[in-house]
Amino acid sequence: NIVTTTTKTKTTEEETNTVVTGKAKPARNLYIESYGCAMNFSDSEIIASILEKDGFTTINSDNDADVIFLNTCAIRDNAENRIWTRLQDLKHLKKKNPNLVVGVLGCMAERIKTKLLDQEKLVDIVVGPDAYRDLPALLEKVEDGHKAVNVLLSREETYGEITPVRLNTNGINAFISIMRGCDNMCSFCVVPFTRGRERSRDAHSIVAEATDLVSKGYKEVTLLGQNVDSYKWTNPEDENQKVNFAQLLEMVALVSPDLRVRFSTSHPKDITDEVIHTIAKYENICNYIHLPIQSGSSRVLNLMNRTYDREWFMERTNKIREIIPECGISTDVITGFCTETEEDHQETLSIMEWAQFDFSYMYFYSERPGTLAARKYEDDVPLEVKKRRLQEVIDLQHKISKKKNATYIGKTYKVLIEGESKKSGDDYKGRNDQNVTVIFPKGNAQLGQYVNVLIESSTTTSLIGKIVN
Repeated sequence: NIVTTTTKTKTTEEETNTVVTGKAKPARNLYIESYGCAMNFSDSEIIASILEKDGFTTINSDNDADVIFLNTCAIRDNAENRIWTRLQDLKHLKKKNPNLVVGVLGCMAERIKTKLLDQEKLVDIVVGPDAYRDLPALLEKVEDGHKAVNVLLSREETYGEITPVRLNTNGINAFISIMRGCDNMCSFCVVPFTRGRERSRDAHSIVAEATDLVSKGYKEVTLLGQNVDSYKWTNPEDENQKVNFAQLLEMVALVSPDLRVRFSTSHPKDITDEVIHTIAKYENICNYIHLPIQSGSSRVLNLMNRTYDREWFMERTNKIREIIPECGISTDVITGFCTETEEDHQETLSIMEWAQFDFSYMYFYSERPGTLAARKYEDDVPLEVKKRRLQEVIDLQHKISKKKNATYIGKTYKVLIEGESKKSGDDYKGRNDQNVTVIFPKGNAQLGQYVNVLIESSTTTSLIGKIVN
């Protein structure tokens, strides 16, 4: 699931020139497209903030841009193919405006930097996820007629003190990045190689960002990390002050009782009882956990280097349901990983039946160059088998989701109004605690308001209801 977005126009009171590093620069237009995970969208907001100080205004059209950045994903092959296609599309803008700067940022930039720079007429600048502070200097280098690249990974960079420029905002929901990188060397995954080692952001800066968002009227934050459960921050000025993820969740929940708190993503090997109890303790921490299983086969999980087995996952799921009986749980599933047999595949289907996930993100295995799996294992499951198994997983999840959503009928849920329904301007949409989309007539309610919605019917993907007192 690759999502592409463009930034909304950002107004500025600055006039035509901004003085930066001792010389006047004309005001310039920046256009950013973000692909992939929520972390990339959060990074785009950091990029916009850094360049705003250098005289840039983010705009919503590539036609008027002086600089176009593609903030990329490298998690799957089709994600990268989409960027190559987009770069070809941008050729006509380069012809119309020879001074146009096109940059590839993010995970794909980190992974195939040399290949990108070889595209002489397409790419001017290549920047990895830890080098965004260097963008003003790199753009100066491009202006002087040179290509520019910085893909150095950092063990310290968190962008913790940078206030993101909120892009595509509804003024209601916002992301807060709490950590960067990943130390889990899952054999199928490029993230440790494209985003570097794990490091946690200053807990006080996270709380300050949440507090600032509340003061601006935001009603929901999602705490982001590749593995939020491994968040651990130690105050460099007081080594006795340590904050783990459960404690951070509590700190953010206490910012305001009207601030909804979500988070993503948890890792089955790291989610603790303390985290689960903290969710249960605070009404404004949503009863929803994304818990990727990837495979139901312990043998395949071992090859994936997930460091847990089927039984461990089942125990953690049971513990969640014991402490938070109505907790929504979603997952990730990969079909056709190296050496996966029909028996392994059936184990995945059976654990999906057992767990009754609310919804799943489902993919067939795509070998990524440089990963442990690419170096150690043969990608030996035929594509048609991968696709067939994937379809079986999708069909099962649709069946489970339809059945699960039907259980909400007749119940009333607190819903934060996030926007209009895509299908009707007469309806609002929001999500319940379990992260299921809820559609209901507007009535006299307003965006950003909490309402109680009685669920009257359901589909595979959403709930339909009406506002009640």
